Amino acid sequence: MATMKILVAPNALKGSCTAATAAQALARGLRRVDPTAEIVELPVADGGDGLLEVALRTLGAERRTRTVTGPRFAPVEAAWAWQPERRTAILEMALASGLALLTEGERDATATTTLGTGELLRAALDLGAETLRIGLGGSATCDGGLGMATALGYRFLDAAGKEVPPVGGRLGDLCRIDATGADPRLGAVRVEALCDVTNPLTGPRGAAAVYGPQKGASPEQVRALDAGLEKLATILARDLGQPLRDLPGAGAAGGLGAGLVAFCGARLRPGAEAMLDLVEFDAHLAGADLVLTAEGRLDAQTRQGKAPGAVGRRAQRRGVPCIALAGDLGEDLESLQDSGIVAAVSLCPGPRPLAEAQARAEEWLADTAERTLRIFLAGGGRRPAPDPGAGA
Repeated sequence: MATMKILVAPNALKGSCTAATAAQALARGLRRVDPTAEIVELPVADGGDGLLEVALRTLGAERRTRTVTGPRFAPVEAAWAWQPERRTAILEMALASGLALLTEGERDATATTTLGTGELLRAALDLGAETLRIGLGGSATCDGGLGMATALGYRFLDAAGKEVPPVGGRLGDLCRIDATGADPRLGAVRVEALCDVTNPLTGPRGAAAVYGPQKGASPEQVRALDAGLEKLATILARDLGQPLRDLPGAGAAGGLGAGLVAFCGARLRPGAEAMLDLVEFDAHLAGADLVLTAEGRLDAQTRQGKAPGAVGRRAQRRGVPCIALAGDLGEDLESLQDSGIVAAVSLCPGPRPLAEAQARAEEWLADTAERTLRIFLAGGGRRPAPDPGAGA
């Protein structure tokens, strides 16, 4: 019998382990059942947290760092990935402008900026990048990309011709965009903005209304931020010919999705699908008997832009069963079957405190992978080849 092939493609489990660590744990559990199996570890991401780690581990990219302006203007050391042979830079905006860089008391969506993200982009251009891929998850900002664009030479002016500070709370002062000083290299690079949301820039599903509160915005501030983004949308259409108000994904990362399209000519792409292309997921899937994926929580939203949903769809197209493991199973999991996830399995052996679940995630990933494979085989899946070292 041919060797069984299992593709292991987990997302990061936030607060517990990275995607790469999760893949290693799953593989350990699978080898307890079949030491001879071909197990392909392919950690994935959906455009948010974990993008850099996947790029460094799976794509063999080089790690670079740059001191940039943080979300509250204090300097931060931000890492990014560089593929010299492809002249490609891969960046997580959260590492320069992310919520995780701030304490609870520092969160204020009216006072944060994407300036550091723009400085990372400029560093990549200085290195000769021809392709820029930017993950948009985990932002602390709601500035519509003004900070990012300021770092790349755009000027944002108020009614008196003075420059508007590039923070969300000053969007309402914007009257004119001056693009004469924009970095000319932007016209010669390919820019991809990777995101796992489809929110428009403004309105009840927009950047301020949906994500502003978790970034420290009060209801009054949410209304002001939305009005500022609405004004930005009007000026982008007038000054740059970019009608982006209702573009799906424009509201990602506090409107940075719209900013990257307007100021950098970016293409918005579903982050999970883009990452699967980058790691050549379909090629690795060839000949697989089973796919395992994982993330912290599985629910009906998993099929909408999350990495496990994208993994399941790819597996489904090839006729390969995909089973998802998660620390928390939400409601309406039946809908995941449309995404190719044939079963969802809980990592927790019973009710446990969150702190324990996070601390023991790797152990439980290995144990659950072992149980899952045994059930899969008992149900008629591929059986492991005989161990040549075993007795008769």
